[in-house]
Amino acid sequence: MRFLIGLILLAFPIAEIFLLVELGQRYGWWLLLYLVVIGYLGLQLIRGEKSLISAKMTQSLSAGGNPIKAMLGSARNMVAGVLLLIPGVITDMIAVILLLIPIQQPKVSVSGQAGNQTNYETSYNNNNKQAANDDVIEGEYVEIKEEIIIKDNPDKK
Repeated sequence: MRFLIGLILLAFPIAEIFLLVELGQRYGWWLLLYLVVIGYLGLQLIRGEKSLISAKMTQSLSAGGNPIKAMLGSARNMVAGVLLLIPGVITDMIAVILLLIPIQQPKVSVSGQAGNQTNYETSYNNNNKQAANDDVIEGEYVEIKEEIIIKDNPDKK
């Protein structure tokens, strides 16, 4: 088992270098431009995640969610950023695949308690969170009931 892991760890850089040499012979300076642009994007991804990780954790905690999911999402983006920084096409493909994998966020109700509300309360609370529609005019009304007074005709009896 150790031999297999060692072989994979040795074969990966060799395959990456071989692929870079082949693509460099075919595309020349375009490969260098690609590597520089992808490296810059990886650096920006790491910087963005570094600045957003505390906000994601705070939001997850305040919503009553699981902070581990927020940490895993940030860690996934950091690993993808590092893979994009490493010059190579195989690591870039792995990073793109990593970024395309969705991480499901836990569904949290408005009160912060998942599953403790009835369907009516949940739908009522979710409807209040929708954006305002410009076609709807909000206001109050008072219904006025008029009594119709019918005078009896003295001729009719």
